[in-house]
Amino acid sequence: MDFELNQDQLAFQQSARDFAAGEMAPFAAKWDEEAHFPLDVIAKAGELGFCGLYTPEADGGLGLSRLDATVVFEELARACTSTAAYLTIHNMVSWMIASWGQPSLKAQWCEQLAAGRKIGSYCLTEPGSGSDAASLKTTARLEDGHYVLNGSKAFISGAGSTDVLVVMARTGGEGARGVSAFVVPGNAPGVSYGKKESKMGWNSQPTRTISFDNVKVPADHLLGQEGQGFIFAMKGLDGGRINIATCSVGAAQAALDAAHAYMKERKQFGRPIADFQALQFKLADMQTELVAARQMVRLAATKLDAGSPEATTYCAMAKRLATDLGFRVCNEALQLHGGYGYIREYPLERYFRDVRVHQILEGTNEIMRVIISRKLLDRDNLDDIR
Repeated sequence: MDFELNQDQLAFQQSARDFAAGEMAPFAAKWDEEAHFPLDVIAKAGELGFCGLYTPEADGGLGLSRLDATVVFEELARACTSTAAYLTIHNMVSWMIASWGQPSLKAQWCEQLAAGRKIGSYCLTEPGSGSDAASLKTTARLEDGHYVLNGSKAFISGAGSTDVLVVMARTGGEGARGVSAFVVPGNAPGVSYGKKESKMGWNSQPTRTISFDNVKVPADHLLGQEGQGFIFAMKGLDGGRINIATCSVGAAQAALDAAHAYMKERKQFGRPIADFQALQFKLADMQTELVAARQMVRLAATKLDAGSPEATTYCAMAKRLATDLGFRVCNEALQLHGGYGYIREYPLERYFRDVRVHQILEGTNEIMRVIISRKLLDRDNLDDIR
């Protein structure tokens, strides 16, 4: 085992760090305050390949590994967690179309998505189906060479500003086997968007409901075959869980860096607070937990890259651990800042707000525990996940 990044990964890391420092960090607080979706910056990220990190080169992407992608996303998340998180969702959309789209569909969308000239949304969650995603009610009916979609989706990142939607809809019976996946232009007739949600965090990306009222899409906009949509959705979420976990790691690293600097500067009782052992211990625990979370994420990414049969379980473990620990590190860093951590002049409260949702989306952490425990209880031999 080699836990060190290779030369290519170090180069990706530096490129992402430079971009984040120049194009994201100086504006992140303003984007948050004004609920501004920085489409121009996303386009610039696309010029560097950050919108198609693991989309194959043949489809316009960089063709990197999931491990490589975690290195990039962590650096972006240190600057603006909310915008980085949207970029991870966009990458998932680009990869899904490249993986299962018909050649004509790939030619229409993949290169533009990977370059950041067009952007996408992932549409699985519905008002009545969150954790129980297989119970979704949106339908797609084949008529005269077109699928006709009816239903609604909720909590969709980028909705109203994105060009293309990957939509899970029911073409068959109840349960997961009746779900198919479709590529729907964001401006297709019959697609409408709800109000922009007012949220605790993730304010640099819009979140809306989407309604589909007899929306017609050509039959070749089906990804794969009918009944494969839920499988594709879950494959997308395996990578999505790693992505959102690494965004938590990036935010936590930024929070820890801020706390480290503040402890050296802030004085109480005539001494820097870094001199107080209780706070030194708190900093040590934050660092230890952050390293553990990062390595768990990278291990899960390695499993996914290798096509391991246990990859889904590792992705769930990484998502659960990193999002819980990332939130805790951000919370502790805010506490170390005292009252200053609570005001917007300092970035701690923004990190805290942005990472909180990571414990909910891409499958709640309770669902991650369901995935892990089912794997444990279904096995006689646990060696494969030790």
